[in-house]
Amino acid sequence: MSKSAPAELGWSAEACERGAAAVVDLDAIAHNVRVMRAAAPSAGLMAVVKADAYGHGLVPCAQAAQQAGAAWLATALLSEALALRAAGLEGRVLALICPPGSDLAAAVRTEVDVTVCTLAGLAAAQAAALVAGAPARVQLEVDTGLSRGGAVAADWAELFAAAARAEAAGTVRVTGVWSHFACADEPGHPANRLTLTRYAEALRQAKAAGLAPEVRHVANSAATLTIPEAHYDLVRPGIALYGLSPSAAVGAAQDLGLRAAMTLTARLAQVKNVAAGEGVSYGHDYHTPADTVLGLVPLGYGDGVLRSGSMSGPVHVAGRTCAVAGRVCMDQLVVDLGPGSTARAGDPVVLFGDARRGEPTADEWAAAAGTIGYEITTALSTRVPRVHVRSGG
Repeated sequence: MSKSAPAELGWSAEACERGAAAVVDLDAIAHNVRVMRAAAPSAGLMAVVKADAYGHGLVPCAQAAQQAGAAWLATALLSEALALRAAGLEGRVLALICPPGSDLAAAVRTEVDVTVCTLAGLAAAQAAALVAGAPARVQLEVDTGLSRGGAVAADWAELFAAAARAEAAGTVRVTGVWSHFACADEPGHPANRLTLTRYAEALRQAKAAGLAPEVRHVANSAATLTIPEAHYDLVRPGIALYGLSPSAAVGAAQDLGLRAAMTLTARLAQVKNVAAGEGVSYGHDYHTPADTVLGLVPLGYGDGVLRSGSMSGPVHVAGRTCAVAGRVCMDQLVVDLGPGSTARAGDPVVLFGDARRGEPTADEWAAAAGTIGYEITTALSTRVPRVHVRSGG
């Protein structure tokens, strides 16, 4: 394949060499930010860009979100937040996970807010403040039923009181109190009401301890779309910003007004005629039902294309969608293009993209692979070049 072959797609030289790319439309991300802001007009928006912006590219996506009106950015790891600062991004940034050993002094120096949910974590933030010579900006995470991160209810009073003392001492500034839903992707689930009740109680206790957090936030993508009373000062959408639905129960992405930001695309590496009854790929799980044409796609599980999508993952080629034929290999997969196909090596292939263009979606790949759309995009390895474009939409 010549390096100029995919020029109309805006591919980089690296993508041309690789024969595949994840093309990310930053204007789609901006559009989705606006959709989610409209869903919570009384709240600001914290754009979650953790895990390399769900596989889409941390810095470009964070920039696009800020330009579209995101008031805050959220990362999972402190290292991700520091990478945003190193790239020159300003504004408010929260690191959601700060385990023991995190470089909290660097967070203080770069004005990154950090999550605290234990007395030990609070003490570490205070120590970092003394080293850096400025107050640590902390947000207190409370566990309201997810039973993952956050202080449990029995510890709230002690944590809030200690945080208030640290704030009075000038070593800490408590900028937020936040929590997370366990079942917001199931509208009407009784755990959602329980989360809201517990979160309200946590806020009451924080106020009683003398804390006045700048922002309160609990709503993820699903809660932003379906639970208005969860909006508080900020909503904290993640997956919806990339054009995927939080769950089928919340609604299809298109129906929610979201636009897919990522298109996983490639070029056919080889096309060949194969007789009926031939086994295809490892183990011969698939046999050609008739004389047919097979196409070779230079993507595999080494690139993050899930092996569980073997025999069922949708691939759009030459105006039609067909399934992966046989097992997904480490570096390649095969599609049965059907008898009489006129496809040629170099023709474009889309594994997932925008349903409006008739392409399979990441959610369809998730259904084929028995997982969720989140995993489809975040699983893509660094072997797949990210190509960031502006569609103008």
